[in-house]
Amino acid sequence: MENKVYLEMRNIKKSFNGVKVLKGVSLQVQKGEVHALLGENGAGKSTLMNILGGVHQPDSGSITIEGRDVKMSDPRESKANGVSFIHQELNVVPDLMVYENLFLGTEIKNKFGFLNVEEMCRQTADILGRLGVEIHPKNYVRELDNSYKQFIEIAKSLLHKSELIIMDEPTSSLADHEVERLFTFIRNLKETGVSIIYISHKLKEIEEICDRFTVLRDGELAGAGIVKEFKLDQITKLMVGKAISNERFEHKESQEAVLLEVNNLSSEGLYKNINFSVKAGEVVGFTGLAGDGRTELFESIFGYRKKYTGQIKVRGQVLKIDHPQKAVKAKIGFVPKNRKENAIIKDLSVIHNMSLSSLSKFNRNGLLDQSLERKRFRHYKDLLNIKVHDPNITIDKLSGGNQQKVMLAKWLEADPDILIFDNPTQGIDVGAKQEIYEQILALAAMGKAIIILSSEAPEILRLCQSIYVMYQGEIVSSFNGNRATEDMIMSYATGAKREDEQIG
Repeated sequence: MENKVYLEMRNIKKSFNGVKVLKGVSLQVQKGEVHALLGENGAGKSTLMNILGGVHQPDSGSITIEGRDVKMSDPRESKANGVSFIHQELNVVPDLMVYENLFLGTEIKNKFGFLNVEEMCRQTADILGRLGVEIHPKNYVRELDNSYKQFIEIAKSLLHKSELIIMDEPTSSLADHEVERLFTFIRNLKETGVSIIYISHKLKEIEEICDRFTVLRDGELAGAGIVKEFKLDQITKLMVGKAISNERFEHKESQEAVLLEVNNLSSEGLYKNINFSVKAGEVVGFTGLAGDGRTELFESIFGYRKKYTGQIKVRGQVLKIDHPQKAVKAKIGFVPKNRKENAIIKDLSVIHNMSLSSLSKFNRNGLLDQSLERKRFRHYKDLLNIKVHDPNITIDKLSGGNQQKVMLAKWLEADPDILIFDNPTQGIDVGAKQEIYEQILALAAMGKAIIILSSEAPEILRLCQSIYVMYQGEIVSSFNGNRATEDMIMSYATGAKREDEQIG
């Protein structure tokens, strides 16, 4: 593919309520390339893409597509100019069929005014077939893997003749085999001349799938270049303004008492015969592939799931935890992996999301002590470096990293002894990731028992003293964190090995 410029955004400036978010940013994307747009949360990536998508209007600057000036006055005009935006939260309708999703709002009708299902199915099969995806047009979307839902969104954009597709964190909820399927799909798109702006915090993916990159930092252009000409730590430094270490954190073996012990825990169809313990001051990791049962296991321990057999002991006492309130009373905290669905309450303010699990602390004769609430929030804002100008705005206005920090503040205020993090840094930039890691280790140093659930082996290896690997609902191996390697973990996580290796 020749190096022909498809999109050029020049000197884009944008402010909100007097705060400069973009300070003269330029971006150039070539035809038929995958271009990485990188930066920490709050760097200006979303604002720049929302300007390209017609959601916001720039204060100044210009946009050209194939050399012609364009004005994206609204999302429809952006789409008319060949731009599609596939958001991290997909806009598919699970209870509709594949072809119905593709043609939703643009249905084809016959001469009698009835839906022409045959023609819509034909076009759906044609566009998916050209991209190497085997999905029947009449499959219900709810029956498909997440990667196929991504493909439906992409196919919909191609159906509308999109030449530039913006993908925001497209692999955040995909298993490894689904990521590979998506990358094959993206390479097929490149061959047809479609350009892609790829937004991700996973630099290994950038290295594998992207041609060139642009980095934003604090609303300004921090750097750009050809991916294969840069090392990943060089790109990281451009993103955060400093080098970020990938070395494992050092742990001393805990001599403290066991806070959580699980014996022969089973739940039909989800997990079976689970045994482990966690001491005060210990960081324990659970990893594997998507669908390995670890999330369901700890949802049971926190009381989200009531049907299980076996024994849960907290501080040596057997407890039947069949509701999250009982878990909180037992001083167990849980930060779930899907912030938007299971953690934050998006219509509540930032400050109220922080205080939600500790309302009794702020109760003064039946009224909320707002002065104390504000004081506690200022404490966590400084401690966790939460970037928010007004704690009374709704939490959905914050970046993913800052939302995660508010969830961490919520549980710090609740002061549990056992804290479970499910994919704690999913969709979070490298700078915020480092800050969250440091806070997790600080909690362990205070004597908290920390449990990390993560599909990212490097994260587990950096943080954890002890590592449990799950496969199809069972613990198939356990390692001392100092001796484990990514290859060792993957050999068990994929089912290639089954014999246990005890922590030692």
